[in-house]
Amino acid sequence: MKREDFDDWSRARLAEVEAALDRWVPAQAPAGLGDAMRYGVLDGGKRLRPLLALAAAEAVGADGGEAALRAACEACAVELIHAYSLIHDDMPCMDDDVLRRGKPTVHVRYGQAQAMLAGDAMQALAFEVLTPESDVVPAALQAGLCRLLARAAGQDGMAGGQAIDLASIGRPLDERALCDMHRRKTGALLQASVLMGAACGDASEAARAALADYGAAIGLAFQVVDDILDATQGSDQLGKTAGKDAERDKPTYVTVLGLASAQRHAQALCEQAHAALARSRLHKAAGLGMLADKVVQRDS
Repeated sequence: MKREDFDDWSRARLAEVEAALDRWVPAQAPAGLGDAMRYGVLDGGKRLRPLLALAAAEAVGADGGEAALRAACEACAVELIHAYSLIHDDMPCMDDDVLRRGKPTVHVRYGQAQAMLAGDAMQALAFEVLTPESDVVPAALQAGLCRLLARAAGQDGMAGGQAIDLASIGRPLDERALCDMHRRKTGALLQASVLMGAACGDASEAARAALADYGAAIGLAFQVVDDILDATQGSDQLGKTAGKDAERDKPTYVTVLGLASAQRHAQALCEQAHAALARSRLHKAAGLGMLADKVVQRDS
């Protein structure tokens, strides 16, 4: 796939995801809750997780008909989980941030109680999206997808990683402990996005295992690059408050490895992701390869 073809594909898929989120996130939820939910998820973000789900679905041949509809459901579900996590992470009891995606965070705009409820409602909505009343998604597949997403979001994944992160403020971590924290906090949901997309089509066990390795590599690479950008870019570029990790004395890949070593580590993880794709022997995996490059080459 050429770069321009990938860019066209990405723009088209992003438009589909935005339209689907606009349909599914209700403005009419009571007492202004819908406004807070929509503020927290619409019109912003890289949408990397939905793109990974859609690219993985296409890689295993789910690029049309009901399989494509399933992939669209999964893409929105993982983005809703991601958006809810950001709303909660930004609150004063967690990372206490006031800027997200270039605008005030949800709790700053709507208050802490409404922000908490908006995150709760989006988490529930994610699983509602994965379990439509129609038979578009077979019941067994619904259960499997819900299991993947729940595991990635819970104590073995995102929530567990955030707990380690909060407990590590002001404490030294070695590279192994830092990797475990971010494998959970950031990597689990990115890997789940790939695996959920792959569940939409037919792929061998070897291909699925390779895709799992790909997802693990880019999941960690994303966090390494995030740590690098937090140390090297300004708030205007990032769309969120820069330098927060250093200010709160949180361990990062830059503080543990040093900037140059962290940059080399990110590139090595990208190479691992490409090697995993080669092992998958999937002929339509070029989009996943381009996404891996995008994760490491991004500047925000």
